[in-house]
Amino acid sequence: MVGNLFLSPEESVIEILNRLGSIGKWLQAIGIIVILWVVFQIVQFVYNRRRVKRLDRIEEKLKSIEKKLDKIVKKRIDPNKF
Repeated sequence: MVGNLFLSPEESVIEILNRLGSIGKWLQAIGIIVILWVVFQIVQFVYNRRRVKRLDRIEEKLKSIEKKLDKIVKKRIDPNKF
């Protein structure tokens, strides 16, 4: 038991390196998770941007159709008839 308390300098360096190695593995795992999250956010942003552009085009088309229908309705309803 006493031998375990007092380690030689070589053994203590090896133990420190092992602990640092395990910490490094955890940091790598966290880094991979963060990178995957960032990639997912970028993909989601691109899809949302496409969807918003598509909705804007649909909105413009609807406004154009509405204006055309208003013109047709105004032509059919003649205010002089009443």
